[in-house]
Amino acid sequence: MIVKFLQAGNGDSIILSFNDANQNRNIIIDSGVSATYYNPSSNTFGPLKDEIDRIKQNNEFIDLLILTHIDNDHICGFLTWFENDKSAFKLIKKIWFNYSNLIAEHFEKPENEDLQVKLNIFNSAQTGIKEAIVFEKYLEKFELLNKNVIIEKQKFEENNLKIEILSPTETQLEKLLREYRKTDSSGKTKGKRKDWDIDLKDFIKEEEEKTFKFKEDDKVKNGSSISFILTYNSLKMLFLADSHPSGVIKELRRLGYSEDSPLNVNLMKISHHGSKANTNKELLQIVKTNDYILSTDSSGNYHPNKRTIARIINSNRDAIFHFNYEHVRNEIFTKNDRKDFNIVAKVTNELKYEHEA
Repeated sequence: MIVKFLQAGNGDSIILSFNDANQNRNIIIDSGVSATYYNPSSNTFGPLKDEIDRIKQNNEFIDLLILTHIDNDHICGFLTWFENDKSAFKLIKKIWFNYSNLIAEHFEKPENEDLQVKLNIFNSAQTGIKEAIVFEKYLEKFELLNKNVIIEKQKFEENNLKIEILSPTETQLEKLLREYRKTDSSGKTKGKRKDWDIDLKDFIKEEEEKTFKFKEDDKVKNGSSISFILTYNSLKMLFLADSHPSGVIKELRRLGYSEDSPLNVNLMKISHHGSKANTNKELLQIVKTNDYILSTDSSGNYHPNKRTIARIINSNRDAIFHFNYEHVRNEIFTKNDRKDFNIVAKVTNELKYEHEA
């Protein structure tokens, strides 16, 4: 299996490629910002376009496309692809997406119009007139969408692949339906600043002395993220999207994992690009790995928070940090950090596992 972490701006876009049942298969998890596919200001295509072209050229398909939640840094690459490629639907076998009408039907409640995602499709190249099409209606037309919500406790198995859903919970989805507002989807937050100039040891000291109190992310869209354990033969990976730790921890414990019997994974995609509000000490105690993935160019909310990295190091001194942007890897650690800790930080665009059987 090859796992690629695309340069997706301040977002996520992950490609899994593997051979199962004598077929080459591809899973795409999120799509980053629009420029991950195409940047009109520079008239350049991005890495998502390259991956889609590769799949086409090899006569393969996207066996599963997972849109974890409706945030710009996760969905816009897909929207730009569909707007630019009218045959995009032919490449996709299945999509997981908790869209507005589906959630409303699940709870037998009215639909929240704020959850509807618009897709601009050109009606005619001659007139240049755009019509706003609701994204899910476009996908329903080609019978790509899941007919039931993707939610905790579900398990999907096919050949040697197994996916166990950790979030969202019923409560988180219902809250999304009831409380979500488009104003909640802003990429920037007032008062945010980078914390990279603070030494790791200072963060560790604060948290050990409990002078800093963890406060969980309260954004409803992040809480609605589809997060999951993916198992392929002997490989096991944890993809957390922008999920809240409390729901993930609760489901992991229900599955039998604990501090004494942790979930051991080959890699862990850290939630919400390394936000300090989405990874806590308890989560790091019941999930064990040496490979931590941090997907962001640090724009917008200035992720990753260095406090998150300090928590990881304090939990695991053998941690290997995989960044998908070189400037983030180069700038986040101070001279004192490198002197005080044996930090292993890499720029990683893909991980390859050759002997997963």
